[in-house]
Amino acid sequence: MPSASSPAASGSSIGVGIIGLSTSGGWAAASHLPALRALEGFDIRALSTSNPDSARRAGEQYGVPLAFGSAKELAESPDVDLVVVSVKAPDHYTNVMAALNAGKMVLSEWPLGKNAAETRELAETAEAKGVRTFVGLQARTAPHVQYLRDLIADGYVGDVLSTTLVGSGHAYGDTVDQSNIYLLDPANGATLLTIPFGHTIDALTMVLGEFTDLDARAVTRRTTVRVAQTGEEVAMRAADQIAVQGVLESGAVVSAHYRGGLSRGTNFLWEINGTEGDIQITGPNGHLQVGPITLHGARGESSELAELPLPAAYELPALANARTSPAYSVGHAYAGIREDLSQGTHRIADFTHAHHRQQLFDRIEAAAKRD
Repeated sequence: MPSASSPAASGSSIGVGIIGLSTSGGWAAASHLPALRALEGFDIRALSTSNPDSARRAGEQYGVPLAFGSAKELAESPDVDLVVVSVKAPDHYTNVMAALNAGKMVLSEWPLGKNAAETRELAETAEAKGVRTFVGLQARTAPHVQYLRDLIADGYVGDVLSTTLVGSGHAYGDTVDQSNIYLLDPANGATLLTIPFGHTIDALTMVLGEFTDLDARAVTRRTTVRVAQTGEEVAMRAADQIAVQGVLESGAVVSAHYRGGLSRGTNFLWEINGTEGDIQITGPNGHLQVGPITLHGARGESSELAELPLPAAYELPALANARTSPAYSVGHAYAGIREDLSQGTHRIADFTHAHHRQQLFDRIEAAAKRD
């Protein structure tokens, strides 16, 4: 059951503090801010950036009353119930730990840590302190993915025989934005494997089950890429081709391939083939956590795929106009957080799940190194 001190349990608004909401925009401004403002039950009370001056400017720009120059100050504020960590992956550990040490609930962007050791320590610390945690694997709460899960569970395709996935990772192509150079170094933990592939494979396993066996390839085909703003060539140290084959708990066979950049052809295609039918999921890029996606299916005597419209029950009316926005999936995740806190459930992925998912990526990397 929820704690008696939980704002959601008492029906009051959850006071949110966002670490990383800056005047330069970015993910927090594009997703967390509009998502929270579209929903009832949340009150954005604070933000923090790297210094007091930038925090003050951000507070004025976004109309957030409390602006702090450090994560520690934000986490220790009595006005903040839920700390949202929306900074670059290499900085997650320090900021998340500040929230945990302050005894606050925390939502961290994915990946939780930049490596297995950080992820494990954060999960163990949260458990030891008894703090509710959430991790930004919002593809699994996206309405179309929830609908897909239910279609499979209800037997739309019968027994799943196999699933095939191909996606483009966009940011890991032949050019890189100056602000994203850190993505090219695997030591930072924000790679093609962990981000676009990671979000998608997490959703795949939620829908179809976990891997029991797998083999993998992780290859760097472009050894250098060009910085968009300057034309400078910089080293690509992370793999820009990820290929995984394996078997799921059900016995279904998986073939998944992610490539850096964008294709002139297919940028996201996921097919699920079963004894009674087939489902095809398509989208504009391989970032399933952002979307938007469309489902098509056919079963029984039907020989041609037809669109499977999203039933209204899966979508929050407050977010219905944001289907093409990053706020769409994030907003549905926040709605799940509110429900978890008010009802004492654990539907939204937490730090323990993040550690579990990191272990899958470790298995993939280990398999790729065997060859």
